Amino acid sequence: MHILGTEITQQGLRGCAAGCIVFATWLTAASPVHAQSSTTSHSTLLRALNTLRQQGCDKSTPPVGPLRENAALSRAAALIARGSKLDAALKAAGYRAIRATEITVRGPAGAAALSPKSLGKTCRSATTDELQDAGFHQSGSQTWVVMAVPFSPPDAALADDVEARVLTLVNAARARPQRCGSQSFAAAPPLRLNPVLQNVASGHAAEMARYSYFSHTGRDGNTVDGRATLAGYPWRQIGENIAAGQMTADTVVRGWINSPGHCANIMSPAYSEMGAAFVANPQSSMGIYWAQVFGSAR
Repeated sequence: MHILGTEITQQGLRGCAAGCIVFATWLTAASPVHAQSSTTSHSTLLRALNTLRQQGCDKSTPPVGPLRENAALSRAAALIARGSKLDAALKAAGYRAIRATEITVRGPAGAAALSPKSLGKTCRSATTDELQDAGFHQSGSQTWVVMAVPFSPPDAALADDVEARVLTLVNAARARPQRCGSQSFAAAPPLRLNPVLQNVASGHAAEMARYSYFSHTGRDGNTVDGRATLAGYPWRQIGENIAAGQMTADTVVRGWINSPGHCANIMSPAYSEMGAAFVANPQSSMGIYWAQVFGSAR
């Protein structure tokens, strides 16, 4: 799941245009089954699955990269075989996923269970490009496969590099005209990094991550204009984009640009500076939180 939010304050007047973008988890549901111990090597199933991903479901399916086996996903597959739902099985197995899918095949055993013919309509789920990890459980004539995109936020030590990447992507967007929903924007001058705005962004991202909430309003009641004022930034205009759940600078900026309110903040010629930050907390509801603060000083 990914979430985005935006806020603009101009000359002391507050206005918020907040939006949410949710990328839904997609599943192929399994009926509750009481399974016994696996009879087929996981390595055999992994080879069969990766062969399928290389060859495709049919001539219209492009080849995609191989998956790696993950022991936690295999534990989750075994739990699903015993009747657990996907989300509960992932949690019990200790695997945090951005996105996951589960497939159950009844009939063919061994590697034959993961052929295009055996998978039928679920074959395309198994050949989704973004998937990285897989786990397996097979008993008799039934096979359970769990595939996922893992929760893998950038390392905190790379924060400066991530901020620089956000700036690069934002300025690349500003370098050409953009359509943000119903608004058209001409190309705008590039922004520069401001250390005070960076601290404001970092502080709000850290609070959202620590207390597991998503809002422009902090726990003290302040919004971005108040946070910037407290930080000593003499703003003439101030704005903020927030997001949660995205793992990379490219993903979060792409989400903002594809959302009209966030895009308008990015393209506004009234801003000359920005700061951006992310903070990850695996125990929080979204796992990683982002804040981007725009400003122009008096």
